[in-house]
Amino acid sequence: MDPLDIMMNKDHVVPYFSPIISADTQKIIGYEVEAYWAEHHKPININWFFGDHDIPREYRIEIEDHLQAKAFESLQKEDDRMENHLLLFFHYNVKLLQVDNGETLTARLAQMVEQGMSYKQIVIIIGFDQSLEEVIEMKHALMYIQSLGIQIALDAEDTTTSQLEFISQIRPNVIRVSCSFLQDHSLPSMYRDIHHSLSSLARKIGSTLLFNGIHSFSQLNYAWRNGGRYYQGRYLHKPNPFYVDEKNQEPQLVKDMNHFIQYERKKVEAQLHLSNQLTASLKQVLKTVANSESLDDIVLTIADALTNYTFRVYICNENGYQESSNGEKNECGKWYLRPESKAKNWSWRPYFLENIVRMNVEKKGILSDLYTDIDKDEQIRTYSYPLSQALYVFIDIPYEYLFDQDDLL
Repeated sequence: MDPLDIMMNKDHVVPYFSPIISADTQKIIGYEVEAYWAEHHKPININWFFGDHDIPREYRIEIEDHLQAKAFESLQKEDDRMENHLLLFFHYNVKLLQVDNGETLTARLAQMVEQGMSYKQIVIIIGFDQSLEEVIEMKHALMYIQSLGIQIALDAEDTTTSQLEFISQIRPNVIRVSCSFLQDHSLPSMYRDIHHSLSSLARKIGSTLLFNGIHSFSQLNYAWRNGGRYYQGRYLHKPNPFYVDEKNQEPQLVKDMNHFIQYERKKVEAQLHLSNQLTASLKQVLKTVANSESLDDIVLTIADALTNYTFRVYICNENGYQESSNGEKNECGKWYLRPESKAKNWSWRPYFLENIVRMNVEKKGILSDLYTDIDKDEQIRTYSYPLSQALYVFIDIPYEYLFDQDDLL
């Protein structure tokens, strides 16, 4: 579509409202305002217009201003939504802010406030496609916008190191993540790891995660499991030229979330069951171990007794230094020792020292979350158990075993 046609006929540019639903209330709490070209009853999404750098900035700002005004007019017609502090999410590219440090944007928003809207109802979605150094130049403008009470939502489509650094500096109110990379039944573990880190960062800086592009049940499940508070996408509700009832999606979302909760409960129960099984088995094995046995002998005794559960067994002290050899299973299912593993230190691993303290205090074993084993390059879990106040046995459980059991992956 020719950008000049858009500029010459901007009355055809209308706002469409894409509902955003909160996990807290299971209700619509706001709308992303999207730009559509409405002509001949065939609306076309033209959000691309604002990111096209070949189009003069002043033209893009003019259409953005027009779109925001139209969206606010629609909101004004529904007084109850104004009073309920329904959120409006507007797009704004960082390069457009650079034109006048955001003065055009804040002037438009100030007019909305004068006519009855609250700054707290406004969320500006910031996208950027330039170097971190260039974006940092706009840091003070974004902070000023936030100081007015306006919320900043930051697109984190790629979650690169530079974006994560920028997120930590800007401390946006909302971090927006796309689910579009996920196929219905394809949830790559690397994305889970990335979004787990992003979820942790959001929690630390007080941001809310918004997952958009949710087009399936599995994508909604992914968003829920990875710390998403806000959800958006065609699975929930497609964009409309009008507002919909805030409770419109409540029954379906409640049903889906209850399904997620029940599934996660089964997973936790399965993990506790496995942990209890390993604890009971270990206690029986340790009754047969003589005090005079070497740690390597103890490793092999445990490994033989728990051979159906594990492929690697070793013993560490409270500081993370490995006191035994690795007991490892070969392809024929026979156990052997790898003495070169002795004296390695594992305290650098996340949660290692925390788990040591927990085992000392709680006097019981701990089953780890899923992680990728460096040597096997597959997802495993590790069960750790206190042998004494100073020694702890670690039992690595292979993917094959976890796959064969219900709810352990």
